[in-house]
Amino acid sequence: MKKSLQTIQKKPFLLLLAVLLSSLTAFGQGRKINGTVVDEKGLPLPGATVRAKTAKATSVTDVAGNFTITVPPTEKALIVTFIGYADQEIQINGESHLSIRLSQSSNSLNDVIVIGYGSQRWEAVTGSVASISGERIRDIPAPNISQAIQGRLPGVEVSQTSTKPGATMQILIRGQRSLTASNDPLIVLDGIPFTGSLGDINPNDVKSIDILKDASATAIYGSRGANGVVLITTNRGQVGGAAKITYNAYYGEQKLFARYPMMTGPEFLKLRKAAGLYTNAVDEADDVNTDWQKLFYRSGMVFSNDVGVSGGSQTGTYNFGGGYYKNQGLIPTQQYTRYSMRGSVDQNVGKYVKVGFTTNNNYNLTEGSQVGVGSVLGLSPLANPYNADGSLKRTVKTPLSESFVLTKGIINNLHDQWLNETRNYATYNSVYGEVKIPWVEGLKYRVNLGLDYVQSNNGNYTGVGIGSATPTTPSTAGVSNSAQYHWAVENLLTYDHTFAQKHNINVVALYSTEQTRYNSSSMSAKDIPADAFQFYNLGAATGEITIGNGNYSQSGLMSYMGRVMYSYDDRFLLSATVRSDASSRLAPGHKWHTYPAVSAGWNIMNESFMKGISVIDNLKLRAGFGQTSNQAVNAYQTLGTLGTRQYNFGDTNYATGYYVTQLPSPTLGWEYSKTWNYGIDFSLFKHRLSGTVEYYVTNTNDILLGVGLPPTAGVGSYTANVGRTQNKGLELSLNGTLINKNGFTWDLGINIYGNRNKLVALASGQTRDEGNAWFVGHNINAIYDYKKIGLWQSGDPYLSTLEPGGNVGMIKVLYTGTYDANGQPTRAIGAADRQIIDVDPKFEGGFNTRVAYKGFDFSVVGAFKKGGTLISSLYGSGGYLNLMTGRSNNVQEDYWTPDNTGAKYPKPGGILSGDNPKYGSTLGYFDASYLKIRTMTLGYDFSKLLSKHANMRLRTYFTVQNPFVFFSPYHKESGMDPEPNSYGNENAAVPLSNSLRRFLTVGSNAPSTTNYVLGLNLTF
Repeated sequence: MKKSLQTIQKKPFLLLLAVLLSSLTAFGQGRKINGTVVDEKGLPLPGATVRAKTAKATSVTDVAGNFTITVPPTEKALIVTFIGYADQEIQINGESHLSIRLSQSSNSLNDVIVIGYGSQRWEAVTGSVASISGERIRDIPAPNISQAIQGRLPGVEVSQTSTKPGATMQILIRGQRSLTASNDPLIVLDGIPFTGSLGDINPNDVKSIDILKDASATAIYGSRGANGVVLITTNRGQVGGAAKITYNAYYGEQKLFARYPMMTGPEFLKLRKAAGLYTNAVDEADDVNTDWQKLFYRSGMVFSNDVGVSGGSQTGTYNFGGGYYKNQGLIPTQQYTRYSMRGSVDQNVGKYVKVGFTTNNNYNLTEGSQVGVGSVLGLSPLANPYNADGSLKRTVKTPLSESFVLTKGIINNLHDQWLNETRNYATYNSVYGEVKIPWVEGLKYRVNLGLDYVQSNNGNYTGVGIGSATPTTPSTAGVSNSAQYHWAVENLLTYDHTFAQKHNINVVALYSTEQTRYNSSSMSAKDIPADAFQFYNLGAATGEITIGNGNYSQSGLMSYMGRVMYSYDDRFLLSATVRSDASSRLAPGHKWHTYPAVSAGWNIMNESFMKGISVIDNLKLRAGFGQTSNQAVNAYQTLGTLGTRQYNFGDTNYATGYYVTQLPSPTLGWEYSKTWNYGIDFSLFKHRLSGTVEYYVTNTNDILLGVGLPPTAGVGSYTANVGRTQNKGLELSLNGTLINKNGFTWDLGINIYGNRNKLVALASGQTRDEGNAWFVGHNINAIYDYKKIGLWQSGDPYLSTLEPGGNVGMIKVLYTGTYDANGQPTRAIGAADRQIIDVDPKFEGGFNTRVAYKGFDFSVVGAFKKGGTLISSLYGSGGYLNLMTGRSNNVQEDYWTPDNTGAKYPKPGGILSGDNPKYGSTLGYFDASYLKIRTMTLGYDFSKLLSKHANMRLRTYFTVQNPFVFFSPYHKESGMDPEPNSYGNENAAVPLSNSLRRFLTVGSNAPSTTNYVLGLNLTF
């Protein structure tokens, strides 16, 4: 009994000892907590960061949103963050499993953005940066990035330059600066300058795009930053994430948005009779009404498949994938096909070393550029293309021509005898190594190596008689090839540290070199022995073989850069950059230039005197100044060049002579821009409304420009640094959540901007260069032409004085000459009456809205433009589709007759200038305003229905692209898309000169389409 009592007395002591030991063990080991992080819909958020509030413990959620973290026993709370969502502090309260739900936030100031050689929280950014996430890019099923961002970022003008399958778009950031050098922004792909086409990048591979707009942000890229910088970051794996497979696909049909507005048979017959100049040819008849466009167009389609796998361990990540895209255009044989492959690996080696690589590869094939719609539009609708037996004629005869009959059936049957194919292969690769310096916290060294190769091969073949009125016209074939090699090496030393919890400093030093080499060649031949040879054996041709001029260039760039960013208590922000570049393209003694930049910011909301203001969540003022430059001239412009010419020397011999084609430019240097930028960033009403307002002024000096020489010099011009331009503008972007209640959300975003561009000075004090349409005080893009003010009517005074030989119903243009004492004009209208017409719009922008409820979502993306001048070669003189004579088919229009004197267009058969109505070019100028719905998307997320499979997410959607256009004078008159589809020297019978290529026009390119797309996004 005594022994039993002793045992009972010992038990409390042993129990207390066991509790103490387990407590000590738990204190030593920490407490393990697991849980799940989801969004408002209950869907997992992979990649969310979970960290202890006071300790260093950190974890990242996996693909299912799960996490595990070990924290000290004394830790009371966890902090959970995810980009685009409001941060949450979660009390542990002794729990070992936590279910955490995050809410979306418009507080973008906590987002991390790429700024060039680093990243920053938006709150700390002092330069002008516009960003868009990969998810928002994929809201628009587009073949390339430029189409996906059009109208969605303030100050970024994305313009259509072609409607052919696979075409990319022109990107201008805050206007045009240069007259002859490139105005394209620098593209940086995963940290390495990108030398290819944006069409080479699969939009499904993009994680984010950050666009640097002002000099304080772009100066870090020095000589290539004058036109802005587009930073593209591709997808990578997640640290600690389980393997995740994604599959994105869509299929769509393309329908004609609008036919080219050509006359029907009865309309054309009426015009021909009104003109009284031509009668029907042998293949024409009054009762024929041939719809050539209907016979020509086919159905279009678009198809995309993309699959990827990503994941990672605690020490590394990976991401691999491939894509296939195909677009069959409405014009027979026109199509674009792209195959893409990508991969990235990031791996920590021990505590201090990290290595990785990224590779983006694509092969694309463009077909059908030999077929155009221009020749079809001009065909007479009175011409009958059918023989008596119902077969198609080879040609049709009209009053002054004989035209090859083009229908989709004929073209398809000629697919082996009439073709044009361009095969492009590109591989863009980067490798990096990073070392943390162990004895200095926050100091690391990184080396980036970029290796790129781009190859293009074109082949074309036209069989005997194809496209010609003569059946025996010899066959022709040609090939052209080009290759580009690019490498870049960047050495970066970075120091990032916070002192006394308030002073954060980030220092970056850079030394880099890069080189680009390019070569091309071409060859053509006539009389190919057989169609089977096509363009693959030009040496077998029995006719003339021509070897084209080859091209070779090599250029390099060497750079030094330093940047310091300082933040005090997240209130006062300062950034300073200095970069020096040397370009091999410029003259000795002028190769180097140094670019300084500085910017500052003040987070007013972090001041103590703002704490009581609940309406304002964030408020930041920014200002910056910087200098960047442009060396985008062709290599060897500083050197003199000679051309060759053969001439007779004696009766039977000839000799080769040499003549000067380019004078040397021994002082050719940098074209540089200085920019002031001022901005306000704000967030209101508990982050329900956020926005940015910016004002900027950019002055560009020492513009690279050809200086004209007198005829006695033997050379027309040489390149020098002369001239100045200015761009200034205002930008506004707003994003808000209008409704967020009971599972229903409504988000709305809008951006609007206006840029005022003008030419400040030209060479040698000139105020105008009429041949290039450059005029001091006006847009770089300014039209120099007569100004139409109406039509001459019966009884109008001075017709015979102002227009000798003119007729009632002809175009009436503005007279700017003098008048005598009786009010009589003193001369006829002439070249001195031409006007300078600015092309740029007053303002433009875009908008987007999205509503969501219980798995359903509906979104609309649009763009708009106000003012400016749209040039249409269909209505102007260059297209030869508005001759008003009845010679060939004409655009539909309201023309002058004695019974219709209030018409807009002149009398058919009136006074001509060449083949067109006198002053016919003025008929091609329209108000460029429009509001355009670019996409409408209805989607449904099935993830809740798949709740048993927490790792799976499935969304399907239906999108209509390019469905509606409003408020467009051009669309109202023609029914067509008011966006341009060509450069000025393309897609017209008589296009503008090469020097005026910069003008974007509506020409006879592939017609615009409305696309109906069904797609899905799957992750598991």
